[in-house]
Amino acid sequence: MLLTEWKEFRKPDFDKIKNALKQLVIFDGRNQYDKNTLKENGIEYYPIGNGKA
Repeated sequence: MLLTEWKEFRKPDFDKIKNALKQLVIFDGRNQYDKNTLKENGIEYYPIGNGKA
């Protein structure tokens, strides 16, 4: 679950994230990731509160 806009989280290494997560799901409370990029990386993505799920 992403709840910050800190620059360290704006362009993460999705390969590293995929290796760290047991379930490939991200809930994005800041709506800063591109859903197509996450889909291409095999990560289930839920932007929260923007109506673009």
